[in-house]
Amino acid sequence: MSTLVVGLMYGGATLLTMFIGMPIAFALGAVAVLFMLGFMPAASLDTVTQNVYEEMASITLLSIPLFILKGAAIGKSRAGQDLYSALHAWMHKIPGGLGIANVFACALFAAMAGSSPATCSAIGSAGIPEMRKRGYSGGFAAGLIAAGGTLGILLPPSITMILYAVAAEQSLGRLFLAGLGPGLLLVMLFAAYAMVRFRQEFARAKLAYEQDGTTSPILHEEHLTMRDRFAALPRVLPFVVLLTGVMVALYGGYATPSETAGLGGILALVLIALIYQVWTPKDLEPILTSTLREATMLMLIIGMSLLYSYVMSYLHISQAAAQAIVGLQLSKWLLLATILVLVVVLGFFLPPVSIILMTAPIILPPLKAAGFDLIWFGVVMTIVMEMGLIHPPVGLNIFVIKNIAPDIPLKDVIWGTVPFVLLMMLAVVLLCLFPQIATGLPDMVMGRGR
Repeated sequence: MSTLVVGLMYGGATLLTMFIGMPIAFALGAVAVLFMLGFMPAASLDTVTQNVYEEMASITLLSIPLFILKGAAIGKSRAGQDLYSALHAWMHKIPGGLGIANVFACALFAAMAGSSPATCSAIGSAGIPEMRKRGYSGGFAAGLIAAGGTLGILLPPSITMILYAVAAEQSLGRLFLAGLGPGLLLVMLFAAYAMVRFRQEFARAKLAYEQDGTTSPILHEEHLTMRDRFAALPRVLPFVVLLTGVMVALYGGYATPSETAGLGGILALVLIALIYQVWTPKDLEPILTSTLREATMLMLIIGMSLLYSYVMSYLHISQAAAQAIVGLQLSKWLLLATILVLVVVLGFFLPPVSIILMTAPIILPPLKAAGFDLIWFGVVMTIVMEMGLIHPPVGLNIFVIKNIAPDIPLKDVIWGTVPFVLLMMLAVVLLCLFPQIATGLPDMVMGRGR
């Protein structure tokens, strides 16, 4: 049987198991084992556990549960609400300052927690009600938080980037640094849109008031004193210190990524104990339970994805697919566009973790042969996968928003995210035109990559 036929059967079986509703980890594992039975030596089944263990026995992957612990400790506390309140106190005078405060709060929280759903939940639970109370439309408020949450997979410590570093065999430190510039670019684009959209909604509310006397809370100016602003800082500064300390430990060469993750987890637990008195077994139970549940689910998906990729490589499916892509002799940028469209399509069905581990063996060799910097591509691919978090049918962040704001119609949430998807596309175009946005900082800090 030809490699093409085997590959089509492999892909078809994968889609079938997913469409019937089987969890992703079990779907990938079942397809891999089924094809091992049919197309590989019988003895290969005896090595399934060994293969999964060897693939996962990576010191880099060890950082994932520790970063999840750090994110859960911060996410289960009031840190997100306090962070949002402090930023709002300092930005309320700016047109659209409330929306901009939510964007910056999402960015800072994402940098501490490293999780997109946690960022959406922590900031959105406080930010969406406040924005709506002050006259922001439901779709605008929901879209802002959903898009801000996607920064959790771009800004370090990003679990998605950890997996890309493993799959692409690239430096994790360099990849984390490469995510900072594009992350700040997206923050600026989102904040600029928040300001423009606020002016539009303010103008509409003002026109309605002038025409028929209909008033809106968006027309009322909020007054916060300097005392109010400084009163909001004490609860936030320790977490900013935590973020700074982790960054210094990682990029200053004082600790490896795994050691940094452990340090961050311990410091986060210490901070919530000191600031929020979260230290009793009853208080810690939801944090540890959430960490165990999320880490187990994620590591199971990673293990099965790696087994799936191993079988795909053994059957020469990935190599043949990569050779076929090279054989098309596409121009450099058409090749990139084709691969990014593939990532977008996969984003309709799969989470970023599975996309990376399933496609890396196929798409990275042609990209490397075409002369693309794989660190740069990792950032671009991450932004494209961010779109998958806020567009249907998977759109994980959309469903997180619906959970914390069930009164906002799903249609409004989806339409509210569309402008941010377009802004992410603009960011990808800018990265293609000016790759130094991603590569400049790692080259400056760690020297030029080879």
